[in-house]
Amino acid sequence: MADVSHHRGDLSSHPDVHEMRDRYARMLGGRQSALVDGPVFLLGLYCAISPWVVHFTANQPVLASHNLVMGIAIALLGLGFTVAPARMSGLSAAICAMGVWMIISPWVVGDSPDRGVIINNVIIGGLAVLLGLACVGVAMKSGRDTTA
Repeated sequence: MADVSHHRGDLSSHPDVHEMRDRYARMLGGRQSALVDGPVFLLGLYCAISPWVVHFTANQPVLASHNLVMGIAIALLGLGFTVAPARMSGLSAAICAMGVWMIISPWVVGDSPDRGVIINNVIIGGLAVLLGLACVGVAMKSGRDTTA
């Protein structure tokens, strides 16, 4: 059995330490990416459960299933931004588009929505647009950093 208790020190003396740090920084897309990905994921989760929180599942069943599907999609995008930021950076603007759709969806998908449903979806949509713009900004910044 190998002796794993022997400690060789830290990686600062490794010959490829600078290349490993640069690669890790490129992979993460900068430290700001985690500040955006988590809220996008949480917003998606709230959007998915919002029909039951605001209690419009009975009078707006189509809009309830719409919010569930949109919430899952937003949460999956947020999770994707965390897991594979370099591959997902092109989808940053999709959060903005989904936010705009969430704002107008009570009138398009719903059937005579009440004030609570409208306010709920407008807040979710507004936050999605803001977080989407932040995602686009982080993606653009990380794209500039890796090309420089």
